[in-house]
Amino acid sequence: MPAPKLSNLELQIMDKLWTQGEASIREIQEAFSAKGRPSYTTIQMTMYRMELKKVIRRARKVGNFYIFEALVTRDAAQQRLVDELVSLFGGRSQLVMSHLVKSGKLSVEDVREAEKELLKLEKKEKQS
Repeated sequence: MPAPKLSNLELQIMDKLWTQGEASIREIQEAFSAKGRPSYTTIQMTMYRMELKKVIRRARKVGNFYIFEALVTRDAAQQRLVDELVSLFGGRSQLVMSHLVKSGKLSVEDVREAEKELLKLEKKEKQS
């Protein structure tokens, strides 16, 4: 099952959970920089929505608050975003790569790493 679509705020919250492992709503809120920090209730409501999406869960209760943990891995969320990006380019990854090259966001080292991954994939396919 693919990861659900996440908003920017949800991705920021997930990043904090992926980094910390588990955290309370207050800990998540305080992890944002003071400038532009979302309110406690904004984080709370967003996390409750994320719970309904089955992206996070309440791991345990400590006193009168809950500790949350991620149910979706960083890799699954990133894969969803990459799939969406490629679909914006009509499903053509060549166009994405071309755009990344033109914008200076794709280095020679990135291309070498991609080549290694392609060779691994090709090797797996031959073994199957």
